[in-house]
Amino acid sequence: MNTQYLIHLANYSDGVLYLLALLLLVALAVMVDRFWYLRRTILRGHVFVQELGRHGRLDRATLESLADRAGDLPEAALLRSAADHYGQVKDEALASRLEERILVTAPQLDRRLWVLDTIVTLAPLLGLFGTILGMFHAFSVLAQPGHAPTAVTGGVADALVATASGLFIAMLGLVAFNAFNNQVRMILLQLDSLKTMLLNRMDGHPMVGGEGSAQIVTATVQAVGRAG
Repeated sequence: MNTQYLIHLANYSDGVLYLLALLLLVALAVMVDRFWYLRRTILRGHVFVQELGRHGRLDRATLESLADRAGDLPEAALLRSAADHYGQVKDEALASRLEERILVTAPQLDRRLWVLDTIVTLAPLLGLFGTILGMFHAFSVLAQPGHAPTAVTGGVADALVATASGLFIAMLGLVAFNAFNNQVRMILLQLDSLKTMLLNRMDGHPMVGGEGSAQIVTATVQAVGRAG
């Protein structure tokens, strides 16, 4: 399959294959971006959950130090919110403020995933549209005098390439979309676990067996990831 034949296929579908190629490039760009961000967030989030579990009690200085080390991770916003409200609100009021911070942070986790969702739906329809246009070209041969049957069958085969391409892009995007959604759920579970650990360590009482609880939380997050 050389370049000239690919150009012939694209022209046979009236340019639909060019649009499918563009959709593939966009999908790959989103996959690379989200894979790098979500995977990095999960791995570094595990580190912060384990480190927080080693603290029996948290004060404002420790919370601010952890927030600075978190950098641009979602955990940083939660830790800074806890540090800002340290000594001012407790129990349900503090839990409500931390939950609000999680809700505000959540949209950045699934950012641009709507693009993959759109491509999964659009690519097969666009491929089918390209095949229909190709069929018009294939059967137009029948109107010409002295037409050869092989010209029609060959044209139909060329037209079906658009549908196959659309289905391939949709399958690739669907696998990536489901995988990224699972990673987003894991991160949200990490944030919720971090919120609970913060509440338990900011109530003024020492936490006994904190490191063991961090290991339980980490194992739970990993189990959710395998189940997803």
